[in-house]
Amino acid sequence: MSAATVVSNPTTKRRVLVVDDEDNVTHLVSSALRFDGFETITADSGTAALAKVAETDPDLIVLDVMMPGLDGLGVLQNLRAAGSQVPVIFLTARDTASDRIVGLRSGADDYVVKPFSIEELLARVHAVLRRSAPDAGREGVLTVADLELDENSHEVTRAGVEVHLTATEFELLRYLMRNERVVLSKTQILDRVWKYDFQGQSNIVELYIGYLRKKIDNIEPKLIHTIRGAGYVIKAPRQ
Repeated sequence: MSAATVVSNPTTKRRVLVVDDEDNVTHLVSSALRFDGFETITADSGTAALAKVAETDPDLIVLDVMMPGLDGLGVLQNLRAAGSQVPVIFLTARDTASDRIVGLRSGADDYVVKPFSIEELLARVHAVLRRSAPDAGREGVLTVADLELDENSHEVTRAGVEVHLTATEFELLRYLMRNERVVLSKTQILDRVWKYDFQGQSNIVELYIGYLRKKIDNIEPKLIHTIRGAGYVIKAPRQ
């Protein structure tokens, strides 16, 4: 067994709180999460969600934005004001750039737009948990195949050879690697890497993806893939 191998305790399940005022949504999401090996708790309102957080200390919250009374943004603001850094994935029917930016800037870790694919939601849950609890043995080091990115030293290597990136290229690659096997849209990349809406200038994402490909995908296997009509994903080929 290599030093970087992590052995997990099979009896320890990560706990996810699912919050939505629609029973069919909480049932669907919590059932899928349990099938995927998580322990789940549910709440049907913002007030109930805050009580469940205090009672159960979840590892992650899947949180509906539009709820009567205390909505998802209000729940998140209460949590962050109280010092809680529990990761939050928003479920939202709001898909404008301004809505997404408000959610991310308020402290959410990711968002999934309704109607959503349960497979995409599960992938995002795993990606957010990886970011919030990295491998303790290699904290801050992201790896996809033979590509490594050190978040502390800002060093990047491919097949052991150092790759020199600009600050923006580094942030783009880090975002892709933190979400390995998750397809990221141009809008999501703009929100996270450039921090504001480019108002239609999504071609800047294509431009920088091209820069990265020239620097890290000049050898096989190719790691950055374009998913037509959806966005971009970084992934190692399956063995």
